[in-house]
Amino acid sequence: MEKTKPFELIATQFNVSNETAKHFLGRVQKSFKKDKPPQQLIIDFMAGKKYSTLPRPHQIATLMSEAGIWVYPLNAEPPRLADEPDHYFKRNNA
Repeated sequence: MEKTKPFELIATQFNVSNETAKHFLGRVQKSFKKDKPPQQLIIDFMAGKKYSTLPRPHQIATLMSEAGIWVYPLNAEPPRLADEPDHYFKRNNA
């Protein structure tokens, strides 16, 4: 039996594409300056939380750091565009 990959869990939970989920996990990891958290640790951290939409990657990295889960220096949060939505595009169910 094949193990479910971390990005597949994110894709299923938030109804986004696998590519969006991969990008999200990569951006959470890149929010940290040097030492990157494992994707499974990000998934485990998010599992105890309730999100209506996929949160911003830097938001998750900040919460992980503040909670003492992955206490390494963070990069500055990237600027947000004025018209940027707060969630990623949903997967087309057509």
